[in-house]
Amino acid sequence: MKPRPFKQVDVFTATPYWGNPLAVVLDGSGLDDAAMQRFARWTNLSETCFLLPPTDALADYRVRIFTPGGELPFAGHPTLGSCHSWLQAGGQPRAPDFIVQECQVGLVKIRREPGTERLAFAAPPLTRSAPDAAWLAEVTAALGLQPPQVLAAQRLDNGPVWLGLLLDSPETVLQLTPDHAALARLKAKVGVAAVYPPEESSPLIARANREARAFDSGVKDPMDAAPDLEVRAFAAPIGVNEDPVTGSLNASLAQWLIAEGHAPAHYLASQGVCLGRAGQVYLERDGSGQVWVGGQSVTCIDGQVRL
Repeated sequence: MKPRPFKQVDVFTATPYWGNPLAVVLDGSGLDDAAMQRFARWTNLSETCFLLPPTDALADYRVRIFTPGGELPFAGHPTLGSCHSWLQAGGQPRAPDFIVQECQVGLVKIRREPGTERLAFAAPPLTRSAPDAAWLAEVTAALGLQPPQVLAAQRLDNGPVWLGLLLDSPETVLQLTPDHAALARLKAKVGVAAVYPPEESSPLIARANREARAFDSGVKDPMDAAPDLEVRAFAAPIGVNEDPVTGSLNASLAQWLIAEGHAPAHYLASQGVCLGRAGQVYLERDGSGQVWVGGQSVTCIDGQVRL
């Protein structure tokens, strides 16, 4: 074991402790799979990342991403948090316009958003299909949903595989109390989303939660922008009942919902309200059809870990 530079960062927030935490070991050289997995279980965060020299000449760095239950080929908040950590530690990208991350799905471009502190990654290619009807019925029952509450469903695969559900209202999304044991048995990672009507702001439950937190802390509500979409992510099969803010899911949801006309080409997603978080994910489909997923990151812990 040796000391290795380490950061714990909060992703999809400008204010520490309101987003999704990520552990980043900035030098993962010499660690085997078992050591990485053991540390990821120990951190007990939804993801832990290990930065390594790239094997592709076009990449700036390579990342391996572990949940408490296994390795992921790609994930969104680890992509942004790892890039934030790499840049903060003095990383210099090869190209002037983009940082290029290597992970198991290949090369992922990350850009600095002009005039902001945000980074945004290019969503990997998505494949989607209709889920099996019988399995879908079991999953929706495990979520406590009635069939009329589900407006659309798709199997979404951009590395991680999600069942995406478009629900009838943000209130339905926020009031779900899933049977996580049933979702684990069904091997269902589920992302649920609902669109806010243009004339409405956040629903009362979400607004009340945020106002109460702001009052308790004595600081300005960190989520002061009205979202266009409310999102939750349930991932019991990989050991995370509910993820606070999920970049890979938001990427695949955006690719699906924008393509089908359920969401505009630019929108802001809210995630994490039911966990006491205020995650903000900025989604954009550019003129070429590429979807970008953006958010801020802040460093909360900076030091060393012995691994």
